[in-house]
Order: sequence, then structure tokens, then C-alpha cells
Amino acid sequence: MKLRNMIFMFAGLFILISLGLTHYLGQADLTKPSFLWFTAFVGFNLFQTSFTGFCPLAIILKSLGVKE
Repeated sequence: MKLRNMIFMFAGLFILISLGLTHYLGQADLTKPSFLWFTAFVGFNLFQTSFTGFCPLAIILKSLGVKE
């Protein structure tokens, strides 16, 4: 699997996990965001990567030997 695909896979997986945990724990109330902060972090990281080209996950995956 290529680097770009792995980044999208990790981002999507983490967003789904955090939303699932929010639903499972009954914390979907926006006044108590708990796991939604994690979702916001992943979304913000994707957003800033589109402008800056800097992606911490890409650096980690490259060091683990994932091909571009």
C-alpha cells in the first residue's frame, strides 16, 4: 500500500473510531465534546496538510519503510 493511501486510511479509521466511541458512550451531546476533540484534531491535521504539505503521520510511516 502506498503512503498516501495509508494516510487516508489512518485518518478515516481514527475519525470513525472516535465517532463510534462518542456514540457508544452516549456522549453525542455537543456540550460535552470528549471524543469529538479527537475527531476535530484529525480533521484539522488533514486540513493543514493540504496547505503546508507537512504531515506528521507521513514522516512516521516513511521511517517505518512505507513506500511513496
